[in-house]
Amino acid sequence: MYPIARESTRLALRELTTDDVDAVLAIYGDAEATRHLSFTPRSREDVDGIVTRSIASAGASPREEYALAVVCRAGGLVGFARLAIDPHQQRAATIGFALRPDAWGVGHGVETVHLLLGLAFEDLGLHRVWGARSPLNISSQRTMLAAGMVEEGRIREHVFVRGQWRDSVVHAILESEWKAPAR
Repeated sequence: MYPIARESTRLALRELTTDDVDAVLAIYGDAEATRHLSFTPRSREDVDGIVTRSIASAGASPREEYALAVVCRAGGLVGFARLAIDPHQQRAATIGFALRPDAWGVGHGVETVHLLLGLAFEDLGLHRVWGARSPLNISSQRTMLAAGMVEEGRIREHVFVRGQWRDSVVHAILESEWKAPAR
């Protein structure tokens, strides 16, 4: 499926372009923005490679990765969102997202997750979507819960980052939960 273009009230998901490298670097190169992620801040060269690979993967058939720009409809890239088909589960995918620190605390995370879940369930017909977070990332916990995801458990010593093993907490949502009427 190409191109992806999903919108919410304030945000939109769109395909990445080569012009997005500096805006993605403002997220992936920032120590605060990557504090709870599974990697340390990236260099411009690293981010250029990520954007280049993301653009290339968008043309794959079948497409198994959706690495997308999160943009404010009023202008400007504020985040990076990813949905990747999970090869170990039927009709399932993992999600991840990162926002610029100046875009935190105003609901952009929940909107981003809703856009990813809409892509997963409405466009791709998936059954299950899951994401993992650092146990210390309480903002991500609140975001995924507010988006309707359920905390399922902890993967012990799942990620080696910053010289040590770190656990991950898994959140997931099923297609039936996504389609259920709001309570």
